[in-house]
Amino acid sequence: MESRRWKARPPGSNWGDFGPDDQRGRMNLLTPERRLRAIREVEHGIAFCLSLPLDYPGGSALHPLRRGPRFSHERRSDGWNYNYRLSGVCGCFNDVVCDEAVTLHTQYSTQWDGLGHVGQMFDVDGDGQPRKVYYNGYRGGVDLIGPDDAADGFGAKAIGIENLATVGVQGRGVLVDLEKRYGRTRALVGYDDLMAALDEQRASIEPGDFLCLYTGFADLILEMNKTPDGDVLARSCAALDGRDEKLLQWITDSGIVAICADNYAVEAFPARASEGDAYPALPLHNHCLFKLGLHLGELWYFADLAKWLREHRRSSFLLTAPPLRLPGAVGSPATPVATV
Repeated sequence: MESRRWKARPPGSNWGDFGPDDQRGRMNLLTPERRLRAIREVEHGIAFCLSLPLDYPGGSALHPLRRGPRFSHERRSDGWNYNYRLSGVCGCFNDVVCDEAVTLHTQYSTQWDGLGHVGQMFDVDGDGQPRKVYYNGYRGGVDLIGPDDAADGFGAKAIGIENLATVGVQGRGVLVDLEKRYGRTRALVGYDDLMAALDEQRASIEPGDFLCLYTGFADLILEMNKTPDGDVLARSCAALDGRDEKLLQWITDSGIVAICADNYAVEAFPARASEGDAYPALPLHNHCLFKLGLHLGELWYFADLAKWLREHRRSSFLLTAPPLRLPGAVGSPATPVATV
């Protein structure tokens, strides 16, 4: 296949399958029919918030380059535009108003990874020269522009998170209860383990579904009360084994549109050692974001939903989880909602 952006696509990728200029990836499989099927999951009208407070995990122990929300306020008259009393020309107004600004690291807490979050050095031109590229051949320095590329105009000019927002992120979620199976023991979950967990729950995955993984990791973060212990977290709870080729092939074949987990990176990081001169440090991110255009949700909160699903012997629910419609961003905070 050829397009104006690439002559060779990565093995196992779906580049071009949804069109040469596609920026939505596997979300193209979230059809109206599949969304209607998801809505039929609602029987009780009960909703669960699937987001951590966005000032968690606290500090920067999980990622030294990400920091929690920082609030600021603008000056107004001789004070600040917070608890500000409107007076008007006549002095007769009695309103009191508050306004604020917040600086957010878009992937600090409960989040969506956009398709521009992880790419790869790959020879898209077939000339033996690897280049910085992302899903569907969009290029670093051309389509995704950072401070090292230009003096201004930064951001994702293609595959920005706004493309996920406009899809209408609402479909059938299926929760795999890994916390029930492993507790807080560190476990690498490959294909066989995931299939065993699904069988235990008598749950099935269908095309168009959101695969949701409850490991207990976010519960542990909440218990640490904004002072996360990185060493404890690194040896706690289950995570997908991104080096398991059988698991990666199942993700390709399953037709799922996203993977959402309550842990730090969906997959175990650092990943198991690999062979060869060059390979991805984040193999599941590489397979999902770079090759398939399959979004990843991280640091979600599933404990309350998981408890209800256990009690009612269910695994599926209606998931509504739009990101911010923020043009040019490669990730976004999220406040997902499950409805049962």
